[in-house]
Amino acid sequence: MDFIQQLRIFVGVAEQRSFARTAEALRLTRPGVTSAINALEDSVGVRLLHRTTRRVLLTGEGEQLYERAIQLLADVDDAQGLFGGSGERPRGRLRVDIPVAIAKPFIIPALPDFIRSYPDIEVILGVSDQPVDLLVDGVDCVIRLGKLPESSMVGRVIAQMTIAICGSPEYLARYGFPKTFSDLVNHRAVNYFSGRGHRPMPWQIPDRDGVREITLKSGVLVNDTEAFIASALAGMGLAQGPGACMADHLETGKLVEVLPEERKLRRPLSIMYPARRHLAPRVRAFIEWSEHIMTCQKSEWISPR
Repeated sequence: MDFIQQLRIFVGVAEQRSFARTAEALRLTRPGVTSAINALEDSVGVRLLHRTTRRVLLTGEGEQLYERAIQLLADVDDAQGLFGGSGERPRGRLRVDIPVAIAKPFIIPALPDFIRSYPDIEVILGVSDQPVDLLVDGVDCVIRLGKLPESSMVGRVIAQMTIAICGSPEYLARYGFPKTFSDLVNHRAVNYFSGRGHRPMPWQIPDRDGVREITLKSGVLVNDTEAFIASALAGMGLAQGPGACMADHLETGKLVEVLPEERKLRRPLSIMYPARRHLAPRVRAFIEWSEHIMTCQKSEWISPR
C-alpha cells in the first residue's frame, strides 16, 4: 500500500474516530485499516493515534500530520483533476461549511440536484454559525454572510442579501414602532454573537456617509440562527438580519418589518476557499453551483452580486 493511500486511511480514522467506521466508509477490512496505520506510524517514526477500547484520539504528532495530510491529499486530488479536458468528472470528497440561515432554506433543498450532476463528489456538509479555520479543519470552502475578515483565503461574492429589521406584533404593541433609526436606541434587540466571546455583533444602519454601527441593549444574546429567529418570534426584541431568512414569518404576520421604507442595507454572501493557483474541480463546481442557486431564488431579498 502506497503512502498516499495510508494517508487517506489515516485521515479517515482521524475524522471518524473509529477503525471500524473508517473501514466501512472506505470499503476496506478492519485489519487492512489497522495494518495501514501501523505501516504509516513505522514510516514516520512516531505514534499518531491513542487507541482505547472506546475511542481513538490523535496524538500531538498525529494532529500535525493530519493538518499536513489534508492539504497534501487536496493537492493530489487537484493534480489528478487539473486538466478539465481529460473528460473526467469532478470527484473526491468536498468539505463545505454553511451557516444555518443559508443551508436549510436554500442549499440543502437544492443539494440533490448537485449530487445528481456530480455523482463522483462526496459532499461532507457542515452546518454551523461558528467560525471555521479552513486549513486546520480541513474544509474546502465556506459560505459566509457579511464583510469577510482579512485572511489568506480567497473570497468570492455570490449574491447580495437585503437586510431587514423585524419584531413580533406582541413586542411592537408593547414597545412601539420606531419611526427613525434614532428611535432604535430605545429598544431591546435580539443580538447575535459569534465565536467564544460574548460580544454582540453591532447593528449596521445606513446614513448619509454610507453605513454606521450602533449597539442596542440585548433582550437576549444568541449564537445560532434558529435561536435568533425564535427569540424574535417570542417577542424578546427587534432583530436585524437577512430578510430572506425571515420572509416566511413576515408573510404570515408572525414578524413585522420595521422601517421598511429604509430598506437600503445589503450584505454580501461570499464563498471562501484557500488561495491556490489551481482550484480543485470539485470546489469550482460547487462555487459555480452555489452562485447559481442563490441568484436564481425568487425572492425580493436576494439579488445577484
